[in-house]
Amino acid sequence: MAPAPDAGSGYPGSDEELAAAPAPAPASDGDGERRECDVFDGSWVRDPARYPLYEAAECPFLSDQVTCRRNGRPDAGYEQWRWQPRGCGGGARLDGAGALEQLRNRRVVFVGDSLNRNMWESLACILYTALPDRSRARVHHASSEHKIFRAMGKLMLQDYNCSVEFFWSPFLVQLETKQDRTKVLKLDQLPAMLQQVIGADVLVFNTGHWWTHTGKLRAWDHLERNGMLVKMEGEEAFSRALRTWARWVDHNVDQTRTRVFFRSVSPEHKGANWCYNQTAPIAAEEAIVPWFPKSMVSIVEGSIRSMRTPATYLNITRLSELRIDAHPSVYSINRDGKPLSLEQRRQPVVYADCSHWCLPGLPDTWNVLLLASLTRHPSSNLHL
Repeated sequence: MAPAPDAGSGYPGSDEELAAAPAPAPASDGDGERRECDVFDGSWVRDPARYPLYEAAECPFLSDQVTCRRNGRPDAGYEQWRWQPRGCGGGARLDGAGALEQLRNRRVVFVGDSLNRNMWESLACILYTALPDRSRARVHHASSEHKIFRAMGKLMLQDYNCSVEFFWSPFLVQLETKQDRTKVLKLDQLPAMLQQVIGADVLVFNTGHWWTHTGKLRAWDHLERNGMLVKMEGEEAFSRALRTWARWVDHNVDQTRTRVFFRSVSPEHKGANWCYNQTAPIAAEEAIVPWFPKSMVSIVEGSIRSMRTPATYLNITRLSELRIDAHPSVYSINRDGKPLSLEQRRQPVVYADCSHWCLPGLPDTWNVLLLASLTRHPSSNLHL
């Protein structure tokens, strides 16, 4: 069952407003104590008057994998849902240009897997479509692992000087191909390219999905630590890798200059909560079968708690679990980069993509919450 339409909002009424809102006013916990509201707790409400935030056709650099309408998806309802935080006070109103102002002279870098690339594309589109002069925007593919969006203003004195980048690093630690063509995952090293992100104003990391692959889908042949091959279970390897990442952040990131975020796991919708042929979110009170091991979630949260550098946990898992309707499903592309054929769409068990997200769509809300979190002290954002 889908959530009921919005009957009125005490929180900023649009994603742009939420992104620009100051820290929400504290709410009462029932004992007279005041506590800051959790923007990651709430429900989805339909808001077709203000959604989507942009049109896919307006954003020429969106990847074919996530442009679901262009790939033949007939419904558009998945683009029209707004996240409604529960128990939060009001905030300042600001249009899409507010995000550009908020990120003026800032460098935002996403590091992780294709779900963080999903988020990078979303933020780049939000900024690009708000530019008064889109000819001053550029997307640069520095390499297969590094993509950059730059937004400038119309005149030199009005330059936004804003960049949003994506670095491909699905494990965060180094995956190396040896001379014998075997692949070794080095649990105590991060890729050398990540030295390039040092000094960014905002860093958004993620990892998780690739660690759950088994058999032929597993990306590594061997694990390595201290220069020696080691054997261990996947979750232990994941834990060691997260500890390596946490130490790297503590030793390389200047917390007076850089805000660090770790985006929580983006849920898949397979099995009991299959995304195929879904056109509305799951209601907040309905049961959901989580696909990602809770033990791995605990490893992430424990690593963040142990860090010396304040890291904000962008806890989008639960709100994303409700969006069973927001995946490409059979409106994605095949290995040749072409939209699935009619025959392939008739085989959803084989071809449905229930991992990535359509754009415009859910990752836009992730970015709204990211921008909202930037206005708050890091310690107020850790909702574990």
